[in-house]
Amino acid sequence: MSRRLDLYLAAILSALTFALGGCASAYFRDAGSPPEIRHELSRLPFSEYWTGIVFNGEKIGFTHFTIRKDAGTGRYEIRSEASFVLRFLGIEKKIHLKSRDAIEADLTLADFSYEYHIDGSELQVAGGRQGGELVVTIISGGTPHQQRLPVEGKLYPSSVIALYPPLHGLEMGREHRYRVYSGETQSIREVTQRVTGYEQSERFLGNAFKIETAMGGQRVTTWIGPDGRPVFELALRGTMISYLEDSASATRYLALASLNKKESLVEYSLVRSDRAIDSPRSVSSLRVALSGVSRLPPSDGWQRCETEREVVACEMGRVAGDGGSVSASTLETLRARYLQPSVAVQSNDPSIRRLADSIVGGSASTQDRISRILLWLEHNIEKAPIDVFSALDVLQQRKAECQGHAYLYTALARAAGIPTRMVNGMVYSEEFRGFLFHSWAESLDGASWRVVDPTFGQAATDATHIKLVEGENLSDLLPLLDWVGKVQIRVLAVEHRKP
Repeated sequence: MSRRLDLYLAAILSALTFALGGCASAYFRDAGSPPEIRHELSRLPFSEYWTGIVFNGEKIGFTHFTIRKDAGTGRYEIRSEASFVLRFLGIEKKIHLKSRDAIEADLTLADFSYEYHIDGSELQVAGGRQGGELVVTIISGGTPHQQRLPVEGKLYPSSVIALYPPLHGLEMGREHRYRVYSGETQSIREVTQRVTGYEQSERFLGNAFKIETAMGGQRVTTWIGPDGRPVFELALRGTMISYLEDSASATRYLALASLNKKESLVEYSLVRSDRAIDSPRSVSSLRVALSGVSRLPPSDGWQRCETEREVVACEMGRVAGDGGSVSASTLETLRARYLQPSVAVQSNDPSIRRLADSIVGGSASTQDRISRILLWLEHNIEKAPIDVFSALDVLQQRKAECQGHAYLYTALARAAGIPTRMVNGMVYSEEFRGFLFHSWAESLDGASWRVVDPTFGQAATDATHIKLVEGENLSDLLPLLDWVGKVQIRVLAVEHRKP
């Protein structure tokens, strides 16, 4: 079984520390009247800085930020690098990110190139502003995909989020609003920043401005020193910390990581229930109460969720293996939408199409085609804690965790003419005696959604699958960060299929 926390390793560790730390008041105190600070890009007091990263109490990596003026173009070039090492099921997961942003003197984006490496897979994102569009080329599994996003007004790279307040004003109560392109999510996001304090702490030297930033439904709290450098940041509700340090200390994480045997990802993602569920793969109906959640999970033919007092009650498996019927008015729209390829699901790639044809043959039955694809995956793709960026990565490596299995299943199903969408949520693990984050799929069979789990080889999933969001792109998964580390589950009722 796949035990997925990562959600693309929490959106590349929440796009390098992007979520709100909730324990700030315990470590910070008011520093009195703040100075008036506003820097100019041409006169920044620094040209680079290093930060160390701690996740779940263990040092896991570093980031390195540099900014230089290009004498030839007159633009500025920001280069960022980040490296992480985490342990997951006894295996070291190594993540490396490199980015280059060319910006104008007002921080606006001109062009960029980003590289993401994880578990042997690579994602490249490059592009630039062309008039009223941002034109982007995304390469995953060796296959390019072009993205054209309409842009009005100013657009910034996400690498300037920490720079924006020092250059546009650090006055108390000052609020900034602007838009950035996020290479991690391949999308344009709205950013809101507010200067909320001037504080001191044993966590950093001197005084610093406290900045609250919101982007894409997520929040981050950063302390920025008078020189404009971020000196401290809390993330993922205090589970991840980044802090300013020298280069030697920042890169020393490699030695520390090799000694770190702690299963940080599993410990962080596991949601223990109040009682164990025996034989979870044969559960036909499950009712649970969810607490500590800020949004209501979807309700459909597979599950019904509703608010009851201060908890959310969800019942799964009401129609065993069937996600409910689709109205005739929306059926054609859904068929067209969920047969389309994407960056992560390259269903139009020749190798995917050839493989799908060889698997399904002349089968006319949707149920039979689904079963054949699942059988092929069972015999040819290893279940391993390996992260990937796309279906082609899985096909090339022949191994992946749950999201990779769902990517490849979805690509093969679409290539075989079966409208299919990916879903993400939680599933019960008998081994860990709790729920872990997981990915699976739903395929349109006639006018009904059939709930399919490629990792378990289930053409009709068991009822311990709790759907939280739909989607295959990282931007679709970001709402899951609201659940990780917060949700609690109480089991109300369990039914098993009769032998």
